[in-house]
This record gives sequence, structure tokens and C-alpha cells, in this order.
Amino acid sequence: MPAEMIWIVALTLLASVVLTDIVRRYALAHSILDVPNQRSSHSAPVPRGGGLSVVVLAGLGCLALALFGRVSTRLVVALLAGGGAVAAVGFVDDRRPLPARFRLATHVAAAALAVAALGAVTVLPIAGLLVPLGWAGVLLTLLGIVWTLNLFNFMDGIDGIAASEAVFVAGAGTVLSLLHPDPDGIAAAGAVFCAAVAGFLAWNWPPARIFMGDVGSGFLGFFIAALALADVRNRPADLWVWLILGGVFFVDATMTLVRRLLRGERIHEAHRSHAYQRLARRWGSHRRVTLIVVFINLVWLLPWAVLASLHPNSAPVILVTSLTPLAVLVFLAGAGTPDGLLRRV
Repeated sequence: MPAEMIWIVALTLLASVVLTDIVRRYALAHSILDVPNQRSSHSAPVPRGGGLSVVVLAGLGCLALALFGRVSTRLVVALLAGGGAVAAVGFVDDRRPLPARFRLATHVAAAALAVAALGAVTVLPIAGLLVPLGWAGVLLTLLGIVWTLNLFNFMDGIDGIAASEAVFVAGAGTVLSLLHPDPDGIAAAGAVFCAAVAGFLAWNWPPARIFMGDVGSGFLGFFIAALALADVRNRPADLWVWLILGGVFFVDATMTLVRRLLRGERIHEAHRSHAYQRLARRWGSHRRVTLIVVFINLVWLLPWAVLASLHPNSAPVILVTSLTPLAVLVFLAGAGTPDGLLRRV
């Protein structure tokens, strides 16, 4: 790893720890607190908006890397222009709730910026073949980016879970991208992003002393989606690798959404029926659930992702094999069912 890259990543990590504490102190002094309600998973007011440190420092880190030629201009544009828009609307929404349609329009515009800068996924790799998607690929890429940034918002409901997931997915995904040429500097951007998130996680690990807020959660999802898009444009088979790495969030959020839709619920309204939320209430512990997610990521999903990266022709089968047990567990945990229902797991 080049010396300048080591310094940038190290400084980003240190600055994130310090800046998150500054944001925390400011939030406490100005009563910018997440006050518990019937939809909350916490029981006492906690400062919020800590994700701002991730946005600022990941952005500055990527700009510094670009000045040294370690990250391509098009990737920086996608990450900072699109990510900045997502973070901005989240920042406003943290202070004054915005209409869902306005947030969605901003998310679609940010996804369009990423596609304009990086291109869309136009082929689907299956069994060694590249199936052309045409214009459907553009629409699916936009949908994938919007869904990824929103699912991080949906899954940011207990201490440490979204930040630790972001470090895992971005870290593992960018390391695996090094198995082939990396013309856009995905690994460098991923490293500085992980450093920024890890610094925040030091304050957000259960019991959390500050929450991320929408300013950070949407940014996390968008950044990871943009990294994945840049990688997949270079090596289409890596699509399955990124889906495996994000399996815990994709499975829980998707099953919860589908089951709520089938019951006719308004999916944009706050709720706490995700599997991870239900288990946190059942066990009375955020730490236990977050640690289980970390364990699943490292012990179950990471080996499958490595296997899919090494054997791209079998990657779709590996994806199904790795995520099916998670789907069963999430279903048994009652994802998407009314709050009064919870199967024993």
C-alpha cells in the first residue's frame, strides 16, 4: 500500500473518532436528541447526527486520494455528488421530517448521477454467459442503488448494526476487488470509507453514545452501492459477490418490506418489525444481535463470497446457497409481522 494512502486512511480514522465526539458534544449541548417513542428500540434520549462525521471525512479522504491519483475522477464524482445529495436530504430530514416523495426523488437523482458517472449494469453473468439487459439494466441499476441506500436507513435501528455492516461489506468487497485489475481505485476509496465509519463506530458500538441519523445511514448505503457498481462494471461476476456480502441486510429488509406490502401497510412509515429489531426486543440486548450479525458476516457470508469470487461461473448458485438459510432464520424471527407476533428462534 502506498505511503500516502496509509497516511490518508490513518488520519481519516483518527479524525473520525475526534469529529464524532465533537458532533456528540454539540448535539448534547443543543438538545439534538433521538427521543424514544413507541417505534424506537432504545429507552433513553441519545444524541443523533453522528453520521455527519462519516460523510465529511469519507468525502475529504476520497478527494485526497484523487489528488494522488489513487481514485478515478468518475468514481469521486459518483461518490461525492450522489452521496452528498443523499446526505443533504438526510441531514434536513433529521431536523424536520420531509415528505417521502421528496426524499425518494432525491435518492433517484443521486442514483442517476452515479449511473451517469460510472455506467449501468448492462449484462447479467449466469453460468459463464453474459446475458444482455439493455435498458432494463439501467432501470435495475437505479432501483438497486435506491434500494441499497434505503435498506441501510431501514436497518439502522439498533446500536452498531449499520456501521459494522458497512465496514464489513465495503471492506470485504473492496479487498476481493483486488483479485482483478482496479482501474477506478475502488479499494482505496473503500479503505478510507471504512476508516471513517470505524471512527464513528467507536462511539456507536452498543451501548451507543451517539446515533448515525439519516444523514449517515443513507450515505452509507449509497457509497457501498456506488463502489459495487464501479466494481461490477469492471467485472460483471462480482455482482453476486456484493449481494452475498450484504446478505443479512438484503434478506431482512426485503422480506420485511414484502410482508408489510402484502398486509397493505404504508411502507414509508416508521416501524420496528425487522427481524433484528424483534430479536433485540426479545433478548433485551442490542449488543447480542449486532454481534450475531458480525458473526454471520465473518463466519458464513465471507467464505461464500470468496468462493463466488474465485468461481464466478457458479456464483449465482453460491448466492442462493448462502442466503437461503438466512431467509429461513429471518422468517422464523418474524420479519415483517405485526409487533405482537414473534416466533421462537
